[in-house]
Amino acid sequence: MTEEFYTYITKQNDRWDLIAYEYYNNALLYEEIIKANPEIKITPVLAEGIQIKVPVLQEETTIQFEIPPWKQ
Repeated sequence: MTEEFYTYITKQNDRWDLIAYEYYNNALLYEEIIKANPEIKITPVLAEGIQIKVPVLQEETTIQFEIPPWKQ
């Protein structure tokens, strides 16, 4: 399976969580972006003009339930 990435060039005052929110609509997924860019120093605010990879996440929504014992 080949991983897919978006390419993003940082702007002034960009932060990992803001980029995660922009791409995933969830700021808490910033760690996925950090993991994809091990060569970039982790700082609260990113320098302007850095090219980073933003992984394409494939989320599956699965409803999990238990079958009641009387139906097994």
